[in-house]
Amino acid sequence: MISVYKLKPKFQQLLTPVLLFFHRNKITANQITISSILLSILIGILFWNADISKWFFLSLPIGLLLRMALNALDGMMARKFNQTSKLGEVLNEVGDIVSDVIIFFPLLKFQPESLYLIVAFIVLSIINEFAGLMGKIVGKERLYDGPMGKSDRALILGLYGLLMLFGVNISGISLYIFGVIIALLLISTYTRLKKSLNEI
Repeated sequence: MISVYKLKPKFQQLLTPVLLFFHRNKITANQITISSILLSILIGILFWNADISKWFFLSLPIGLLLRMALNALDGMMARKFNQTSKLGEVLNEVGDIVSDVIIFFPLLKFQPESLYLIVAFIVLSIINEFAGLMGKIVGKERLYDGPMGKSDRALILGLYGLLMLFGVNISGISLYIFGVIIALLLISTYTRLKKSLNEI
């Protein structure tokens, strides 16, 4: 399936100098994970208050790119420098889900015409992450299959932030947009669950 996640190896390669800098300065994988969660809270607050200043919408493309970098770096740090731990896994998985809810929640404020679809989008995003975890529980590894995985959702929301910054009103078509996103989330979740069962 097509997914931004397939670009992860190249993205990680670009982040290697940052990883080495963090390691030299004794920054741990768990510290990076916590920083990602705190960044997500900041993004959510700025996004919620973007009706005060449209420039706050920039928190989505810029903030989500930084969050993706931190999410990649914590895993790289844990694997490369033997910092894997149960606490790290819990922080990573729970942190991602909580962060997504915080970041997506302001959509309810800015696209009220799609209220129920946005709620469904948030709920299905959580279920999608749990479906990915099932690969590790019943199979061999955590699954990230798309479409509309975590990276894809970040890309979509980043584009949304840019559209809002430039005054593009999507209210007339938001029902269709979120309808397509939900359909892709269902496909992604089904793909992950099917792959998990096939690995048993």
